[in-house]
Amino acid sequence: MTNGDDTDGSSPSDDRTDGDGTERRRLGRARLSVSAVFAIHGAAAGSFATRIPWIKDHLHLSAGQLGLALVAPAIGSFLSMPLAGRVLHARGHRAGNRLLIGLFAAALALPALAPDLPLLILALFVYGAAAGVADVAMNAQAVEVEARLGRSIMSGLHGMWSVGGLLGSAVGVAATATAVPGSVHLAVAAGALVALSLAACQGLLDVRPEPEEEAPPRFALPPRSAFAIGLVGFCAVFAEGAGGDWSGVYLRTVANAAPAVAAASYTAFACTMAIARLSGDAAVRRFGAVPTTRVSGVLAAAGGVLVVTAGGAAQAIAGFSLLGIGIAVVVPLCFAAAGHSGDNPSRAIAGVATVTYTSGLVAPATVGAIAQATSLRVSFGVVTALTVGLVAGARLLSPRRGMQVGPVAARQSDTVESKL
Repeated sequence: MTNGDDTDGSSPSDDRTDGDGTERRRLGRARLSVSAVFAIHGAAAGSFATRIPWIKDHLHLSAGQLGLALVAPAIGSFLSMPLAGRVLHARGHRAGNRLLIGLFAAALALPALAPDLPLLILALFVYGAAAGVADVAMNAQAVEVEARLGRSIMSGLHGMWSVGGLLGSAVGVAATATAVPGSVHLAVAAGALVALSLAACQGLLDVRPEPEEEAPPRFALPPRSAFAIGLVGFCAVFAEGAGGDWSGVYLRTVANAAPAVAAASYTAFACTMAIARLSGDAAVRRFGAVPTTRVSGVLAAAGGVLVVTAGGAAQAIAGFSLLGIGIAVVVPLCFAAAGHSGDNPSRAIAGVATVTYTSGLVAPATVGAIAQATSLRVSFGVVTALTVGLVAGARLLSPRRGMQVGPVAARQSDTVESKL
């Protein structure tokens, strides 16, 4: 892969004069840009989540019909992710990300405009497909920036996604409280996020393939290494899906908490995840990816034990909070490891995303099925057992497989300097 940043308004001689200073500024700008892209993606997801009840009421859907419709985004995302590598190969990282994050932001308006259930399912499929392919593209750019900086930034970027999600949901709550129709709210949010995405992508690294590099296949099975890394992410996302979707229900039915207290359990879970992600890069830089993942697994398992043994609301909320801290940095580290594990980072990232996010398809239903057959405590016993997999699989995120700061950074620095 080469870098096509040769249109920033400065002449080659100016760049050579500035040398390292120019490259530092370029990487700093790229990091800010990719942070903004992550936040925009999260804001779109957070905005949509707050208007699901409006869509249900607007179309007079039953719980079963809504549940069926909400499978469509996950299927669309699952099917679209392998396409991201081909888009990035054809258009380069900057234009590819601009296109894909812009399409995702625009697709935010579609679900609230659907007049009936079949068109809602189609709209949600398109929304999910756009979300998935944009997710892979922005993570591929993040891996590139991280490699050139030579230090971990992936956890913080996923933290920015969480921040964006919280901001998007806050605006959605305000729109709901003031009786703004979901169709108006999501259309305005889509327009604003499209405009922001166009501006945010200006500073991205314009990575392009080598002239002799073949385009990746439209669809391909994940590489074996990516599949193994994805299984680690699968365990984390399963716990995330279970905690996010079932924490409030657990507080109400198992811990006998009041409705307001039950609702606070998700807030605690989401906030601790966001805080842990924003601070996770410091832990990775100091201790390394493998020890950080192992400690994360231990914390997540301890949180699961607190949830399973909870006799009251306080212990259950503490358990969900600890579970959020424990799983927060694992998925970012999986993406980082995948992106630095081979010659085709986009395909590896798509493979990890496909395996990892499959967990989001099965986790809520699996927890419900186990709870129906036994109890919610048993369901979260299974979740706790899966978090132990983070400890067992931590070695797959080793720097030997993940960030190769020395040779990769040196090679990429040489490539950049050759373009200056």
